[in-house]
Amino acid sequence: MKSTKTGDTLCSKQMQIEIPPLEFPETVMDVAVYPEQKGDEDKIMQGLFKIHEEDPSFKVRNDPELKQIILEGLGGFHIDVIVDRLKRKFDTNVVLKAPKIPYRETITGKADEKYRYKKQTGGRGQYGEVYFRMEPTPRGEGFEFVNEIKGGVIPSRFIPAVEKGVNEAMVEGPLSKSKVIDIRVALYYGSFHTVDSSELAFKMAASMCFKDCFLKSKPILLEPIYNIEVKVPDAYTGDVMGDLSSRRGKIMGMEPSGVFQIVKAQVPLAELYQYATHLRSLTQGNGAYLRSFSHYEMMPPDSAQKVIEATKKDEEE
Repeated sequence: MKSTKTGDTLCSKQMQIEIPPLEFPETVMDVAVYPEQKGDEDKIMQGLFKIHEEDPSFKVRNDPELKQIILEGLGGFHIDVIVDRLKRKFDTNVVLKAPKIPYRETITGKADEKYRYKKQTGGRGQYGEVYFRMEPTPRGEGFEFVNEIKGGVIPSRFIPAVEKGVNEAMVEGPLSKSKVIDIRVALYYGSFHTVDSSELAFKMAASMCFKDCFLKSKPILLEPIYNIEVKVPDAYTGDVMGDLSSRRGKIMGMEPSGVFQIVKAQVPLAELYQYATHLRSLTQGNGAYLRSFSHYEMMPPDSAQKVIEATKKDEEE
């Protein structure tokens, strides 16, 4: 029985049947899980995976982009039960925080920039110079690198290093250390040194040139927008719609469902933290909601500025 978990079917050899797996509701609340004691991250993940075998209705992942352990549950009480079981069964205390938001960075304008990476350390030096032209691509088309070098001003063996430098710089953008998306970078000129040039030098030159050019190209922050459906009694419909509007939500429509109303809206993920708990309070325990990712959208300038300032503060600390 050690390998038996929730959802398995137990039967006799004579009557071999398999009951279809349970379908669980979509999770509606997520939190970031931190260990009370540093170094307990692996212990937390192992404990949560063990609990997940008994309760598959929650989700857990170690998010490499956010650098956080994310726990998703069916509500605040569900999260509390999981944390309590983690403490009792695995002797692990955790701290819960709001998850970071996976913002994206892109540009709305065009710019040209050059950067010369030059280092002399007594022996062989480092030298690489690149000229970039940067512009946005249509939303969703991703990144495009264009090699426009002619006449061998940069030897072809260094071009992959230039592209690698750009790709590495795009992992953490200059505004909020978020991924950069939907841009085109053209390498159209540069220079090299027969002795001092190397792949490393061109990679560094490309990375620095990318950042400078990006900041000149009217950069913006994009935030994830979620579709949500709120099931609420008629009496609370107005309160719920007003609350969604206060969360920068866009009401997309309503439809009746017996004595309930289904309110459909699009809301920024940043405004949905602990929304399940708030909705219960707002509707005296009678409201519920589902959510799913929709798209990325440009953040209002004042909200974007707060995120950028918070990122700078974290870097200084």
